Amino acid sequence: MWENLTLRYLPALSAALLFAGCGSAPQNASKPESALPLANVDPATAGTITGTVFFDGAAPVMPLVDMSSNPNCEREHRPPKGTPARAETVVVNPNGTLKYVFVWITKGLPEARWTPPSKPAVLDQTGCMYEPHVLGLMTGQPLEILNDDSVNHDVHAEAKVNAAWNESQPPRAEHKVKTFDKAEVMFPVTCNVHPWMRAWLGVSPHPFFAVTGNDGKFTLSGVPPGNYTLEAVHEQYGKKQAAVTVLPHAGATMDFRYGG
Repeated sequence: MWENLTLRYLPALSAALLFAGCGSAPQNASKPESALPLANVDPATAGTITGTVFFDGAAPVMPLVDMSSNPNCEREHRPPKGTPARAETVVVNPNGTLKYVFVWITKGLPEARWTPPSKPAVLDQTGCMYEPHVLGLMTGQPLEILNDDSVNHDVHAEAKVNAAWNESQPPRAEHKVKTFDKAEVMFPVTCNVHPWMRAWLGVSPHPFFAVTGNDGKFTLSGVPPGNYTLEAVHEQYGKKQAAVTVLPHAGATMDFRYGG
């Protein structure tokens, strides 16, 4: 029998306390971006940073999400159509690694303007849950927001450095497209209609970031040679930093550990 646990506002309180007032300082903060030269990385000397985010100890059991206030949402997760939804605050993979950790370079890159990709990052609303739970994108990169559900959602970007916004999105409506012009890692996206819905966005001024997936691994490609501060950010367990050196046309490895 499923656990009879209620999840309406988790992890709103703990997450808000963790991240309130402690956003990472943006890269290239000393000069206006328009005054910076365009970034130019020589692919012949660029390297790669790889690593794994491990979780030590027993994996916490996440509570079931209580969607009883909206039968249409609850129906999406009722067998045989679906499976009960759980909170995604802490997701430990079967191989003992941690999912949904945002990893990026915070220091060491040359002051420059990095061209964002034209391809949008996509945040979906499906089964009355945000997908993915943690999403990375660059400043100036389009964020495309979808609503695949049969219910109305209210998308609330609770940014602190960037301008916050809150907009309704009807069922299967035209996709919303937003951009953020300042670095901000991380801030929540919630839904004022369904309080259990929560995702996190990491907005980076450069392309050297990743979010761990089902294997707990990350890869930052095309990194120019240099000495860097690498930072891992998790919504509940906070931040960890490590120094890493990338040699010309070489790879570097750095792992992180949480839990324990």
